[in-house]
Amino acid sequence: MAENEQLIADIMVAQQRLQRLFAYDRSDPLFNSHLTLTQIKILMLLARHGTVSGGELARMLGVGLAALSGMIDRLVAQDLVARTEDLRDRRVRRIGLTRVGSELIGGIFDAGMEKQRKLLSRLSADELRLIAQATELLVRAAADEYVSEDGPEIRDPRCQQ
Repeated sequence: MAENEQLIADIMVAQQRLQRLFAYDRSDPLFNSHLTLTQIKILMLLARHGTVSGGELARMLGVGLAALSGMIDRLVAQDLVARTEDLRDRRVRRIGLTRVGSELIGGIFDAGMEKQRKLLSRLSADELRLIAQATELLVRAAADEYVSEDGPEIRDPRCQQ
């Protein structure tokens, strides 16, 4: 077990180094967005869960409805999210990404993918096969972890096989 712990520590250190190297790239849309961390969290949650009620979103963020209302107001003013009436209950307001919000959060996600693609393109076919196998093992372990915690449904189709 000591060898496994050392290997895990080595992998974690290498991942931290890789994240620091990626962090030097200031062309990332994340750095150009002028959003707060909480606003980014809101956009990410909406990208993952789709349109949700204010109460659901407040619970996901761990904040009260009053605090959430101000955050959403600022995102609405930037045309990143929209409030709509719930079709089943007119008292409920649903919150979802606008086209602009979807494009922004998609650009943030895609920027990371493009960095990774560029990096992977520098590797040989044998190295890529090794990374593909390791990545699949991580995906399986993550799926096992999150399915057991959250139930069998994974809403984001990008997480399914």
